[in-house]
Amino acid sequence: MPTAVGVRLRFAPKVMFFDPCDASPVEGDRVVVTTDRGTELGEVVAAPFEVEKPPAGLRPVVRVATEEDLTVAADLLEKERAAMRRYRELIGKHGLDMKPIGVEYLFDGSKAVFYFVAEERVDFRDLVRDLASESKARIDMRQVGVRDEARMVGGLGHCGEQLCCVRFGGEFQPVSIRMAKEQDLPLNPLKISGLCGRLMCCLRYEYEAYKDFKSRAPKRGTPVETPAGNGKVSDLNTPHEMVTVRLEEGGELKVPLEAMECPGHGCPCRVDAEKLHDSENESMVAFVASLAEREAAPPRPAAAAERGRGGRRSSGRERSAEAPPERAKEAPAPETPAAEVSEQAGQGTGRRRRRRRRGGGGASTEKNGSTPT
Repeated sequence: MPTAVGVRLRFAPKVMFFDPCDASPVEGDRVVVTTDRGTELGEVVAAPFEVEKPPAGLRPVVRVATEEDLTVAADLLEKERAAMRRYRELIGKHGLDMKPIGVEYLFDGSKAVFYFVAEERVDFRDLVRDLASESKARIDMRQVGVRDEARMVGGLGHCGEQLCCVRFGGEFQPVSIRMAKEQDLPLNPLKISGLCGRLMCCLRYEYEAYKDFKSRAPKRGTPVETPAGNGKVSDLNTPHEMVTVRLEEGGELKVPLEAMECPGHGCPCRVDAEKLHDSENESMVAFVASLAEREAAPPRPAAAAERGRGGRRSSGRERSAEAPPERAKEAPAPETPAAEVSEQAGQGTGRRRRRRRRGGGGASTEKNGSTPT
């Protein structure tokens, strides 16, 4: 049965397969292969494996890279760095509207590939003429997109990991804004865009999982009947397949989707308490058990309930209700209006003044010894 080995080239978008022939490379080895462009150096990412039907045009592996091959690759890397600096200088000299990305020399040194990014068509004939005279090799100008630029340059994404296009490789798949909406992500371009300025490739990784979960789960706002009372769906947790229910009397419950029965057609969902008895829902089981104990407990007397709710105030009220009947029958003294009190006070003051005047005159007459006529 034929065998094949997977090799990843430096700037290739996907893994290429070759015939190992007499060589026996292992994963991580460097090998010299022949491609449509010429002789190149690649890294083995898939050890030789048997295939029933080999791909068409399977090329052989020339050899496993030796120490001399690795030395030549290091020299070419230094040459590429020098060519990149000169590449930038010549672009500025000719005033071209293009962004240099990288330079790649094939393993045999017969061809140099110059990568760039440009929004419009660029006339780089004079640039190629200068590069060919200095590098002494055939020049291949390759225009790439912003996604290819991010893969070639590399970097870290919002998650702190290496970019997916560099880490996993492969051809770019279409990503739409619908995938972000389905996963309830904020539609902020700064948060859902990668270093390339396009939507992140990872948006399509969990899109099918979110789509499948939401097709089985009730929508937000759906009424739910639970052992703790009625409520409505307030949130969905797709990775854990949990549904958050907000109760009408306050509080929230997190119920697994498998414990919910949703008949649909506008009917409320129902939580099956029998399906909650597992290790992952201990909190929910304990809550249901506490409700059952509360319902089974005998009701408290009315006086005790009143004391429990009112505290000291209820005790005072009870004492006033149990007061002796004779004290309760005592009628309070009639209250005199403030206007009558002020009027009576004024009349008393006038009488006292008149009495003083009369008494004062009589006293002075008696003192002088005269008798009034």
